Amino acid sequence: RLPHPTQRESMLRSCAARTARRSCGAAVGQRRMMSSGTVTVQLDKPYETFKLESEPPMTAEVTRDELLGYYSLMYRMRRMEISADTLYKAKHVKGFCHLYDGQEAICVGMEAGATWGDSVVTSYRDHAWQLSRGDTVTGVLCELLGKQGGCAKGKGGSMHMYKADANFYGGNGIVGSQAPLGAGIAFAHKFAGDGCCSFALYGDGAANQGQLFEALNMAALLQLPLVYVCENNQYGMGTSKKRSSANDDYYTRGGYVPGIKCDGMNVLSVRECTKFLKKHAVEVGPIVVEFDTYRYHGHSMSDPGITYRNRDEVSQVRAARDPVDRAKRYCIDTELVTEAEIKEIDKEVKAEVAAAVEAAKAAPPPEQSELWTDVHVGQSKDFFMRGPDISTSSGVYGTNR
Repeated sequence: RLPHPTQRESMLRSCAARTARRSCGAAVGQRRMMSSGTVTVQLDKPYETFKLESEPPMTAEVTRDELLGYYSLMYRMRRMEISADTLYKAKHVKGFCHLYDGQEAICVGMEAGATWGDSVVTSYRDHAWQLSRGDTVTGVLCELLGKQGGCAKGKGGSMHMYKADANFYGGNGIVGSQAPLGAGIAFAHKFAGDGCCSFALYGDGAANQGQLFEALNMAALLQLPLVYVCENNQYGMGTSKKRSSANDDYYTRGGYVPGIKCDGMNVLSVRECTKFLKKHAVEVGPIVVEFDTYRYHGHSMSDPGITYRNRDEVSQVRAARDPVDRAKRYCIDTELVTEAEIKEIDKEVKAEVAAAVEAAKAAPPPEQSELWTDVHVGQSKDFFMRGPDISTSSGVYGTNR
């Protein structure tokens, strides 16, 4: 396992460092002197709890460097997903494509409240998590385009991001399949006694899956350090939560397991909530959290997203609750960051993502020989795998290891 905070914090700091090095006048220089200090921000949406005697604080202490790190990473995720949309429409993306724009505060806030020692397993809406766990925009886009340089060598695509060296276990294409996997990973943490926990993320559309409740029952019996994270983006594919769930207070659905509901559009609320969740999971046992969020795109790129909701609804959420814009407002309102610095970050991120798009488009596809690799653990080069007919098979006939 990786050391707890160092690499993840280094990534967030590096997002801020490019801005901190710039000269933007005396006033900005005075604000830079505050970077080692903190400001206290009042959170605006209260938590809702279930079977809990305490809750996270309604204030968050934050530094300039932290705010810059959160904003720049969230904006990078937003631009990456917008580019993925464009690439899909131009028929460069191979296979399915589920975008995360609108939900960035959950990923970045959770990373800020946890460490890379904590494990994450999620659904097929996974591009941002791959980026937050240390991959590059180029790496993510290469995988989307089925090119060498992707985390799965271009053989997995959108739904199968993976970064085991940072305790990120996917990207899972089967609805709800990550729930029991998350419980198993939590068991591994408890067995190792490493003080870390497992975060298993799923959407409101998967919240009625039987496997979720079976795994949660086992986690409760064994008091595993497991956090079930329901990213409630209001629609399971094209069905609203009111039409799919008899009880859409997902944080209460654990029954015998406590839960909490948090504003999933506010990166600082998510961060403070995640700290609380991890402490409970490690010291007490499993807990369920519902992050109230919204996806701007349809369920996947094949879904226009406006047959079961209208454009006005999406526009209203963008105007009132956009997570990237809220992070920007925190930067400006605390007077730790200037508008000029924000504009410079935006410019750099746009250039970075544009370069990543061109690099991914220019990258070569996997070699044909890669068709036969990564099928079985520890397979030798002579391991026999049959093709459509015997003449197209790989390996030596009869070799089974």
